[in-house]
Amino acid sequence: MMLWILVVAALVPALSPAPPLHAQAPVRMLVVPFENSQSEPRFQWLSEASAVLLTDGLLQRGAGAIPRRERVSAFEQLHLPIAASLSRATVIRVGQLLGVGEVIVGSFTVQGDELIVTAHAIRVDVGRVQPQASERGPLTDLFAIFDRLAQRLAGTDSRTGNADTPPLDAFESYIKGLLAENSASRTSFLEAAVREHSQFDRARLALWEVRTDEGDHEAALATARAVRSSSPLSRRAQFVAGVSLLELERYEEAFDAFKKLLDENSGGPAVSNAAVLNNLGVVQIRRGSTPQTGSAAYYLTKAADADKDPDFLFNLGYAYVREGNHLGALYWLREALRRDPTDADAHFVLAAALQATGSGVEAARERDIAGQLSARYEALEGQAGGGKVPAGLERIATDLEGARALRADYAITSSAQREHQELAAFHLERGRRFFDKEQDREAMAELRRAVYLSPYEAQAHLLIGQIHLRAGLPGDAIEALKISISSEDSAAARVAMGEAYLKSGNAAAARAELERALVLDPSSAEAKRALANIK
Repeated sequence: MMLWILVVAALVPALSPAPPLHAQAPVRMLVVPFENSQSEPRFQWLSEASAVLLTDGLLQRGAGAIPRRERVSAFEQLHLPIAASLSRATVIRVGQLLGVGEVIVGSFTVQGDELIVTAHAIRVDVGRVQPQASERGPLTDLFAIFDRLAQRLAGTDSRTGNADTPPLDAFESYIKGLLAENSASRTSFLEAAVREHSQFDRARLALWEVRTDEGDHEAALATARAVRSSSPLSRRAQFVAGVSLLELERYEEAFDAFKKLLDENSGGPAVSNAAVLNNLGVVQIRRGSTPQTGSAAYYLTKAADADKDPDFLFNLGYAYVREGNHLGALYWLREALRRDPTDADAHFVLAAALQATGSGVEAARERDIAGQLSARYEALEGQAGGGKVPAGLERIATDLEGARALRADYAITSSAQREHQELAAFHLERGRRFFDKEQDREAMAELRRAVYLSPYEAQAHLLIGQIHLRAGLPGDAIEALKISISSEDSAAARVAMGEAYLKSGNAAAARAELERALVLDPSSAEAKRALANIK
């Protein structure tokens, strides 16, 4: 177990305690699979079932519990076993990475026909264990046992949703289907769950995911369409059916399916329509748009306004590049990269937009970053010229619920970004100190480390440009300063650019840069002095 602690600890630095939550905001909770106290193999499925049922009960009472799909995604990213028991130190660390307020752990024992469960919450910020709660009863009362446990942990019995309580055998098959290690086993268990309870729509949607992952979109479509129209999961089933139609290239039907969902929820929260709007945009990218159906950018702009999911922002920038609106593309692709700097596709498409607007130096840098992040861009680099990008980069949303900014995978990515930013800031400060001492060789080494970790660090590029100027290399300085200005336009960078143009013999360009510096900072003595020296 110590190995898992080290793996998690290596991912990000220690985080500071979370700020106090507002009274009306539910505390975010992570429920981890319960420990099988007896290590009895035939009851091992109850470990995952415990986490699923308790999470359901908390969500039904308005608690901020992380749904199973987010927990699984987080554990996969952290290379943690989904079903194995984890130490307290590990679960606290995972809770810190996910930004939750509490982690709920527990254990269960089966004595004859009786199930005994205990659970307690751990405050992530201080590692303090909350009072323990216990429930017991016949194993056949599994759902009622965990419903009572959720009530005790949530402190309320006020419910906001309907519980799905299939027969115990069907639920066992469903859980085993979720845990199965290969698609054939997953399919077998989930089909059994549906046979044992024909109204088990939750199992159907899990089966849709398996068939979609296998690429069997016809079977996935049939599975989604089998969900009852009266089911609480009907809207999600209609959404994933639209995804299947989109994958099957039945674009008109897919458009109609997503448009119907949008119209039916026209009065709902904007964020609840974001995934639908994104997929409408994807349909239009793939089939082309008409004035009657609306452009891809129209729908994707609405999706991005509702939910700043990096995938939605990327899709909008990508659509703009395909439409020839390169200035619009620059803005949205940079917004996507600000949220996920490791997005190789976004760097590559941004390079194409920059190339089309005449920013060849910046375009080369973005292509270089894309190549560092993904080897496949070496083969695609030749397609980037003139604003051309490969087809098929658009991203389909398969999750109807919620904003990505609240999802576990985004929290982990954000934690990793913080580590990179902190390390980049460390190298930037060291580089600045070496620069001030005119130890340019050492400064350049530190500054290059900073821009490797944070490619849009404007101050690092500014210092690199100034080092080139000091070395009598105005051409190299201009390239570095262009990147600095594109990352953050500042008077200092414009002054340095003016000096570089002067040393290159381009007085007109130097004057323009210095005048721009005075617009940004009218009190800049350096800009005024340099302008006075231009004849």
